[in-house]
Amino acid sequence: MSGDGDGEAARAALAGRQSGYRALMADHREAVFRFVRGYVGDESEALDITQDCFIAAFAALRRYDPARPFRTWIMRIAVNKCHDWRRRRAVRRFFTLARPIEEAAGIVDPGLDPEARLASDAEVARIEAAIAALPANLKEPLLLCAVEGMTQDEAAVVLGISRKAVETRIYRARQKLSKLLEG
Repeated sequence: MSGDGDGEAARAALAGRQSGYRALMADHREAVFRFVRGYVGDESEALDITQDCFIAAFAALRRYDPARPFRTWIMRIAVNKCHDWRRRRAVRRFFTLARPIEEAAGIVDPGLDPEARLASDAEVARIEAAIAALPANLKEPLLLCAVEGMTQDEAAVVLGISRKAVETRIYRARQKLSKLLEG
């Protein structure tokens, strides 16, 4: 569903029909998860934040304008939830030196030999860490456009900035990523 389908699903959800909630979740959860995972760099944290995004969206569904794309609205919520996560994380770091226990590695692809898989995983982790290390103002437009496939105009609406600012920040993010990944 997209466009008018999102409006219909939102109206169904507001009327108390689970099919509306299910349709909105099915259509947008992967995009929200990919954005959040790219932002926080941790799959477990991303799952929790994605869940928080939909809880917040459904709690505020009366404020959603069905004439506008639901994706833009939910992604704005995701950006805000990521900002909240970053603030909470900064506070936790201030009070403790301990880091959360990392999740076990994903299921191994039987198509790759162990050395190739290790090299591939290491490269993916290196890229994810570099993206996670970007400042939020560069990371957000990069993830929305490059990972989520939003246009620069859509990302500008989500972030509340101009299209030109999105373009500039993506350029700067790519420059910074290149420097981070060179070494």
